[in-house]
Amino acid sequence: MTNTDFMNLPVVVAGLGVSGISAARVLNGLGARVTVVDGGSGEGLRARAAELEALGIAVRLGDGASLPEGTALIVTSPGWAPDNPLFAAAEAAGVPVWGDVELAWRLRKPLPGTGEPAPWLAVTGTNGKTTTVQMLASILTAAGKRTAAVGNVGVSVLDAVLAEEPYDVLAVELSSYQLHWAPSLRPYSAAVLNLAPDHLDWHGSMEAYAADKGRIYEGNVVACVYNLADPATEALVMEADVEEGCRAIGFGLGAPSPSNFGVVDGLLVDRAFVEDRAKNAAELGSVEDVNPPAPHNIANALAAAALARAYGVEPKAVREGLRAFRPDAHRIAEVGTVREVTYIDDSKATNTHAAAASLAAYRPIVWIAGGLAKGATFDDLVQGAAERLRAVVLIGQDRALIREALERHAPDVPVIEAAEGQTGAVAMAEIVRTAASFARSGDTVLLAPACASMDMFTNYGERGDLFAAAVRELADPGE
Repeated sequence: MTNTDFMNLPVVVAGLGVSGISAARVLNGLGARVTVVDGGSGEGLRARAAELEALGIAVRLGDGASLPEGTALIVTSPGWAPDNPLFAAAEAAGVPVWGDVELAWRLRKPLPGTGEPAPWLAVTGTNGKTTTVQMLASILTAAGKRTAAVGNVGVSVLDAVLAEEPYDVLAVELSSYQLHWAPSLRPYSAAVLNLAPDHLDWHGSMEAYAADKGRIYEGNVVACVYNLADPATEALVMEADVEEGCRAIGFGLGAPSPSNFGVVDGLLVDRAFVEDRAKNAAELGSVEDVNPPAPHNIANALAAAALARAYGVEPKAVREGLRAFRPDAHRIAEVGTVREVTYIDDSKATNTHAAAASLAAYRPIVWIAGGLAKGATFDDLVQGAAERLRAVVLIGQDRALIREALERHAPDVPVIEAAEGQTGAVAMAEIVRTAASFARSGDTVLLAPACASMDMFTNYGERGDLFAAAVRELADPGE
C-alpha cells in the first residue's frame, strides 16, 4: 500500500496506549477515517481520548470487542492477544489485522539516490533484545551511519520510517507480540538470541511463541543469526523461507568454526564475513570492550557484531561501537561496593532465563528473588545456581514457588523471607539490610528476581532504583 491508499479508508486502531496513539495519529495524517477502540474507560484513557478527538479521530471506550461496521483494516497494539473477540469478528468479516510494525513496514520511504528503503537489522529473543539492539546501533553509528534503536525500544518504529531526515539503516527490536502482527515483514538480516518459555498466556503454547519469534527470519537477505548454545534458534532458521544466498550465522562463547562468531583467547572473532573463512578470521575487539563483560552480554555483543558485519561494517567500527556502548539501567548494573561486598542491580531479570544469566556471572551470591512468577517454574533455575548461592532473600507474592525449588535443590542454602505486606522503599531497605547481613567479603548481593515487580513496586525500574538507594543508605547511613 502507498500512503494515498489510506485516504478515507475506515481503520480501527485497537488500544489507546503509546503505540495505539502513535498509529492513530499517523493514519489520521494519511487521511484515513480512524476509530480507536479500548475496553477501558478510566480517567487517563478519557484524557487521551479527548486529545485524539480534538484531531478528528473517533474514540470508543468501554468496548474493545465488537467490530465497527464498515471497517476495512485493524491496526492493533502489540499487547492485544490473538484470542480477543475483536479479531475473531475481523476474521469472520475478512478484515486484515496489522500491528504497528506491519504498518511501519508498509509505510517505508525510499532513500534518496537508492530507490530502496533503509534496511532493517532486526533482533528478537526471550532476553537480551534491548541491549543487543542498542549495541548494534552504537556499532552502526561508529561506522558513520545515521541510525537509531527502534521498535520495542527507543524511537517508535513508525516515527523512524516517517522521519523527515531518513535513516541509513535501522536497528529494530521486535517482541513476539509485534512479530505476530507483522505478516509481511522481511528484514535485511535478523537474529534470535534465545528462546525460553515466556508470555505463554498470550501465545497459548511454547510452540506458538517460538513460531512467532521465528517470523523474524522470513525473507532475510544476507544472514539469519542464531545462538549456537540454543538449538531452538537454529531450528527456526532451518524452517525460514529466506532469499537465495542468505546464510545461517551462529554465535557463541567458544572458538568459532567457519561461518560463525565466537571468542578466542579473550578476543571477539568473526569467521563468517571474511575471505577464505576456512582459514581466516577477523578480530572485532576483546571481551573487555563489552560493558559489562558478563557471559550473556558477550553473547549479545557477538550477535550485534554479526548483524553489523552482515550489513558490511568494518571490524574497527565494531570495536569502537562496543566500547562506546553503555547499557540501560537495571541490566546487570553495579551500583556499589560496601564493606567489600558488591551490589548488582539486574531488576530487568523478570523471568527465569534472564535471572539464570545473571546468576552465572557471579559467585558467591546472596540472591534477592521473587515477585510475580507469571506462571514460571523455578527448579531448573535453582538447580543450575545452587552451588553459587551463599543465601537467598525471598520477596513478593509468589515467593513460595522459589522456596519450594530451593528446598528441593539447595536445601543447605539459608533462605530468609522478607516481611509480607511491605512495599516500596521501606520494603527494599529491609531487604537490602537482610541480604547484607549474610554477605561476606568478596560476595555479590544480586537483585535478579526472576519475576515481575508489580506486586510490590510500580515496575522493574522502581524496584532497581530503590535497590540502589538502599545500597547507598547502607554505605552512608547518616545521609
